[in-house]
Amino acid sequence: MGPELVQAFKYLAAGLCMGIGALGPGFGEGRIGAQAIESMARQPEMANTILRTMIIANAIDETVGIYSLIVAIMILFVA
Repeated sequence: MGPELVQAFKYLAAGLCMGIGALGPGFGEGRIGAQAIESMARQPEMANTILRTMIIANAIDETVGIYSLIVAIMILFVA
């Protein structure tokens, strides 16, 4: 295999890593937001608590996307 082919596979692997790694957080954050809005609509007096919990849950969910980004960068520059 030539160096051009290796470089092409690196780009493909990094792209797949980010593409697949972004699916989970994308769906998860959408579901968290939808459930939080539904909960706020049912119990408006708990809106501040629900919002705070939603933000923490979104931050935890986003770590998966950040890990995917780190792995993609490692594929590009280390491998």
